[in-house]
Amino acid sequence: ALAARGAKVVVNDLGGAVDGSGGSATAAQKVVDEIRAAGGEAVANGASVTDFDAVQAMVQQAIDQWGRVDVLVNNAGILRDKSFSKMELADFRLVVDVHLMGAVHCTKAVWPHMVAQKYGRIVMTTSSSGLYGNFGQANYGAAKLALVGLMQTLSIEGAKHDIRVNALAPTAATRMTEGLMPAEVLEALKPEAVVPAMLVMASEQAPNRTILCAGAGTYEAAHITLTQGVHLGLTPDTPERLLAALNDITDPAGETVPMSGSEQGTNEIKQALAARAHA
Repeated sequence: ALAARGAKVVVNDLGGAVDGSGGSATAAQKVVDEIRAAGGEAVANGASVTDFDAVQAMVQQAIDQWGRVDVLVNNAGILRDKSFSKMELADFRLVVDVHLMGAVHCTKAVWPHMVAQKYGRIVMTTSSSGLYGNFGQANYGAAKLALVGLMQTLSIEGAKHDIRVNALAPTAATRMTEGLMPAEVLEALKPEAVVPAMLVMASEQAPNRTILCAGAGTYEAAHITLTQGVHLGLTPDTPERLLAALNDITDPAGETVPMSGSEQGTNEIKQALAARAHA
């Protein structure tokens, strides 16, 4: 889709199994062949995103080929699904290493180039499993929500360089979901239905610090909100009063989306100072 709109693309795919084992250049090369057959420009790369040196070489490959890197789509991932009680720590670490550290490696490699050229668009692929949870995916969900935290901070740091960073939560049938969903659901969840959201995030008109959910032709925005809250102060019975006030504290009426972590802290300080002034 990017190539169809004129982008020159480095297609990275380790070509491993769903669980991350093995590797083959076939998957990436197939996409490259399709792009070239349609008149586009693309090169294949089989580097593992867990290898920072290999990722840096991949970015340099793009620089050598075309002179710059404007867009990065972080989409590498694997699954090692099991309930938390049965999950091996090695499977937890590996999923975090691919999803989170893979995105960190790729973003770290392109960041200085985007800063120097005063332009960049970065897409983090998050998931509803990270945003809302999903049974058997503690490792995957933790890694995917961590990408939202990464996006939130990088969108702030990159703004002055016109580097816009967003997160996309796709619901789509892929190699990783083929055995998990009925055929009719897989048909509705064609990956093509997610592509428009990615294209918007890769465009010059891209938003910044936005979480878009996309699937089956439906698009939603997810927000990490903050309720108005209740100031209780600190007394020996604060835990009991906090329990009694939970319904008011969690009331979504009037909730906001802080623009930074410091804004959330400022809200708490304001309430404390206001309470002191009226004491």
